[in-house]
Amino acid sequence: MRDLKEYDYHALLLNLSTTSLNKAQRRWRIAYAAIYSVRAMLSLVKEIVPGRIYPKSSDASLSLSYTPLESGGDGAKINSMPVSYVPDIDQERLVEIMKGKDLPGIRALGGVEGIAASLRTNATKGIHGNEQEVNRRRDLFGSNTYHKPPPKGLLFFVYDAFKDTTILILLACAALSLGFGIKEHGLKEGWYEGGSIFVAVFLVIVVSALSNFRQERQFDKLSKISNNIKVEVLRDSRRQHISIFDVVVGDVAFLKIGDQIPADGLFLDGHSLQVDESSMTGESDHLEVDHKDNPFLFSGTKIVDGFAQMLVVSVGMSTTWGQTMSSINQDSSERTPLQVRLDTLTSTIGKLGLTVAALVLVVLLVRYFTGNTKKDGKIEYNGSKTPVDTVVNSVVRIVSVAVTIVVVAIPEGLPLAVTLTLAYSMKRMMSDQAMVRKLSACETMGSATVICTDKTGTLTLNEMKVTKFWLGQESIHEDSTQMISSDVLDLLYQGTGLNTTGSVCVSDSGPTPEFSGSPTEKALLSWTVLNLGMNMESVKQRYDVLRVETFNSAKKRSGVLVRRKSDNTVHVHWKGAAEMVLAMCSQYYTSTGSVDLMDSTAKNSIQAIIQGIAASSLRCIAFAHKVSLNNSGLEEDGLTLMGIVGLKDPCRPGVSKAVETCKLAGVAIKMITGDNVFTAKAIAFECGILDHNDKDEEEAVVEGVQFRNYTEEERMQKVEKIRVMARSSPSDKLLMVKCLRLKGHVVAVTGDGTNDAPALKEADIGLSMGIQGTEVAKESSDIVILDDNFTSVATVLKWGRCVYNNIQKFIQFQLTVNVAALVINFIASVSAGEVPLTAVQLLWVNLIMDTLGALALATERPTNELFKRKPVGRTEALITNVMWRNLLVQSLYQIAVLLILQFKGMSIFNVRKEVKDTLIFNTFVLCQVFNEFNAREMEKKNVFKGIHRNRLFVGIIAITIVLQVIMVEFLKKFADTVRLNGWQWGTCIVIASLSWPIGFFTKFIPVSETPFLSYFKNPRSLFKGSRSLSPKKP
Repeated sequence: MRDLKEYDYHALLLNLSTTSLNKAQRRWRIAYAAIYSVRAMLSLVKEIVPGRIYPKSSDASLSLSYTPLESGGDGAKINSMPVSYVPDIDQERLVEIMKGKDLPGIRALGGVEGIAASLRTNATKGIHGNEQEVNRRRDLFGSNTYHKPPPKGLLFFVYDAFKDTTILILLACAALSLGFGIKEHGLKEGWYEGGSIFVAVFLVIVVSALSNFRQERQFDKLSKISNNIKVEVLRDSRRQHISIFDVVVGDVAFLKIGDQIPADGLFLDGHSLQVDESSMTGESDHLEVDHKDNPFLFSGTKIVDGFAQMLVVSVGMSTTWGQTMSSINQDSSERTPLQVRLDTLTSTIGKLGLTVAALVLVVLLVRYFTGNTKKDGKIEYNGSKTPVDTVVNSVVRIVSVAVTIVVVAIPEGLPLAVTLTLAYSMKRMMSDQAMVRKLSACETMGSATVICTDKTGTLTLNEMKVTKFWLGQESIHEDSTQMISSDVLDLLYQGTGLNTTGSVCVSDSGPTPEFSGSPTEKALLSWTVLNLGMNMESVKQRYDVLRVETFNSAKKRSGVLVRRKSDNTVHVHWKGAAEMVLAMCSQYYTSTGSVDLMDSTAKNSIQAIIQGIAASSLRCIAFAHKVSLNNSGLEEDGLTLMGIVGLKDPCRPGVSKAVETCKLAGVAIKMITGDNVFTAKAIAFECGILDHNDKDEEEAVVEGVQFRNYTEEERMQKVEKIRVMARSSPSDKLLMVKCLRLKGHVVAVTGDGTNDAPALKEADIGLSMGIQGTEVAKESSDIVILDDNFTSVATVLKWGRCVYNNIQKFIQFQLTVNVAALVINFIASVSAGEVPLTAVQLLWVNLIMDTLGALALATERPTNELFKRKPVGRTEALITNVMWRNLLVQSLYQIAVLLILQFKGMSIFNVRKEVKDTLIFNTFVLCQVFNEFNAREMEKKNVFKGIHRNRLFVGIIAITIVLQVIMVEFLKKFADTVRLNGWQWGTCIVIASLSWPIGFFTKFIPVSETPFLSYFKNPRSLFKGSRSLSPKKP
């Protein structure tokens, strides 16, 4: 950037017409002149009226001048962007250059370095990280956020609820009933029936809309959390992790394999960078990005190979991705497999309810028009003598009853229960270090039969430390590093300092430097700097990096080709898995600096050393070197082994207990790792995946190459016995997942790397790591484990089972009410010509069982008892035989009691018809309240265990009882009830409370393992003994 001199006002105005300035620069200067003029006038006011209005401020804030950028070399200063700073580059021009990939436009601005200078960015030290500087850049160039369509409001969901056909029919019935009622009885008395239906329908709509609105807000929150990616940037000469939303123009961002590019930018420095732009262009081919021919990097795309530093030039809505994202809204209407199954169940029950309602409608209409119905002791229909208004009003009342039966029969609460359970579980799982990205994962995780887990970072802490070092065949202790030859030390400095994606920077807090990078890179750099005395900056200044081969999961090594500046010699350095690097070596260094030939004896000896290190649960990394005669590529043979290090990565606390818990729950744990077989076995024993008493240890541990070389038949035969797969590649993990799924297992897989994406997608549940996981892995997964801890995986399993269990509890409760209500109304209408429960009463029951019941049962927290059950297979019936037993017994009891009250209630209690109808309604509601306790446990006899911990359940029961009392005692006209005395209330409670002992003794009845409904599909099975259905193989 050309130097700008300090202008006075007149000089600035003269320069506005300078022909050397382009149009954009002249526009900036005019704007600057206007701002300066205003500031000059304000400063005059301050001089005239000192201290009255304006407090004293620093002159620096009004200064026109700024320090020119000192470019070049490591001593370059980081220049701040003062308030009066005007960029030399028009932001719109930068956006146009990026969109058009305008390489000549970049060159015209002085290349990437020229743009960095114009943006006052020091390429080697970044920008100032103070809040004032970042805010100035945000004000000038915009923030890295996208404008999204506003979330759906409450009114949208209210409107959506009105679209329900049954609700519309009920509203029509209510309107007709209201009109005829007012005409017949006057406004004071005639509005009750129609108005009551309106109020009841309104309550159903409001509760439904509020539930859906709450779910939408929950998804919106989760979306913000999942989009909040951490980005590594350079500020104040330090690498630091910030939110993607805090990235500003001028930032220097670090990119590595698997990262999502946070904003539009230009390539500053790096090696072998390849980008996947398929999310933006649809092209599957990876694009090579470099400094010369293609420096363009676009937000939203992914890094698939190499590493780089990027200069951010456009953020937020100025980026191509930002404009695309602004038109996309998060869809929270995803249907999970369980919801789809429940939709089918709801549809089936709804059709049955519709059939019953149609029969009731026909029976009631026939009875009415044949003169078999009476009102106040008089026949309701007398042919032509009955007024048309009365006939229409009666028909409307009959239709509304039939429609209400449909409303009660259709269990709208089932989808609502799933929604509530999933929303509640997702919220709780966040606090348990698991972020759900896909709703279906919540329920599917409860069915998992196998978990394939990584070792590093999941079972272990991923806190590496070098604890062993071998030079050739000699073990070098921490206190004897001074014995190592200076030539060998120099080669080790090259091997760790240049062949790395990590960095070393000076710490403000003390003399110990700060290390950044992956845990392995940090451990190696820390060891070389603190133990071997390496000066990172000195090493970098003495060598030029010619070529880099980044770590590859197939080769399991990384390499670098460097040229020494002092003598122009070219050196190859490789670093990676010890046995892989050893296979490339034909010689090895000793501590004195001499080179010995690696014959078979020496090779066997070094292999034994590697196995010994690995058997101690240490990760083995080897270094190799070669002086190269060409600078075109990295040679992979004839190298000299420099040394082997053992890195300790201790197991996470509590991981062995979590593994044991999963095993007790019937879930098999398989460890898939890139480490060698000895390290893998040692960690597997430590975690409890392998047992020293195992007789089939040989079959339980395999290497990736061995597994992939099996025939298909052998793989299918052995896959279930394998518990540890060492030296595996991502393709081996994918192969294992496919085999397990073919065997009928529900498979959960953990992964953190970009190459794990296929296995994460293939699995039934993909679990990515929140800390070490790449953005590609997270995007491919269903659940993100925020703390990278296997214990959290076990917690997710528990929550998954809880979701499924809660849904089953609610289905049992819901179907009990459905069966009882349908049978009672049908029998009563056919035999007596009337239904005991009015439309308003049925809507109230509907509200209790659908909404309040779902809220009470769907929010039960998981217990460790869930781990004592076997996993739910792919083909297991949603409604189990245990559930059928419980709901049929309770339904039969309720039907029997209510039919006795319907036909004999008046004589038994010596009461009039209105009191009898109120007793039926009150008993029916209280039966549901008591049965809600029974639904808490499907098999256990003690249904009150842990009830004090579920305050929501207790609160809902209390609210239901209070509202029922209000309905019966105070809303007589509204609910068509009469007041009950204490004795009558006591009778209702006693009858309803018998649900508890009945539920208790019901659980002693044994059930067959053959699904109940299968008897109707295959009648012969009724006469066969109880047997278990073997799971189907897909």
